[in-house]
This record gives sequence, C-alpha cells and structure tokens, in this order.
Amino acid sequence: MSKIRFEAQDLRIDLPIPGWYPAQIQDARFCRSACGNRMLQVRFALADVDVSYQRLSEYFVIEGATPFGLVMTRRRLVDLYRATGLDPQPGDEIAARDLVGRALDVELGHDTWQGQPRLKVLRHRPCAEPAADGFHRTVSRVDP
Repeated sequence: MSKIRFEAQDLRIDLPIPGWYPAQIQDARFCRSACGNRMLQVRFALADVDVSYQRLSEYFVIEGATPFGLVMTRRRLVDLYRATGLDPQPGDEIAARDLVGRALDVELGHDTWQGQPRLKVLRHRPCAEPAADGFHRTVSRVDP
C-alpha cells in the first residue's frame, strides 16, 4: 500500500477575489458557540468559485453577546432575511427552516483567522431571477 501524501494544490490558498457572488442557502440551524451562546449557522452554496470554496458558513450569535453585538447581529440577520425575499416583522419567530433553499447574492471579503486567510460573508443582497441550476448570474467583483 502506498503512502498518502499532501499535494502542492492542498497547500495553496487562492481565495476568490472579494466581490458579490451568487449563493443559495443549503442549511440553517441553531447551535452553540464555543462560549455556549446560542447562534444561528447559515450554510451557503456558492457559485462561480473554485470547488474548495463552494461551501461557506456564516454565524449569527443571537444570545449572550454584548448589547452592541446583539444589535449588529440582528440587523445583519434582518438584512439576510430581506435579501432572500422574506419580510420579518416584530414578533416573528427567527426560524432557520424559512431560509433553507433561498437564493441571494453574498459579498465575500478576506479575513484572517489563526494566522490564515479565509473567506468571510460581508453583506447580502437580493438576487436576479435564478438560472436553471438554481443560481443567478448578477455577479460583480471588486479588485482586492
């Protein structure tokens, strides 16, 4: 049996350039952060990126954060709902199941975590009509 070895492409970090990308929400679920705070994890399927970046999660800490952090998270969550065509109202339940399967555009940027570059969702916006594959093609990029 031969040894399994790392290949050069395994070690490359070629992040997609910052900009807007078509996305579809594959999954959304409630979970706990490392500090035990309740949060919503939203998993996106991205189009027009290398296969190694076609899945990306965004986390919304909805309990236990600072008051400012909670306000900012809830605003981002409202923006996400609106970008998917939902119109949350005061008193509406934050229901993860409502997001699954919805299409939108996400703006990606670069971030650093534990000394390594990674992708980060910066913003959300509504998409154009979906194509046959479920994605849409209103993509604009910005130079890094």
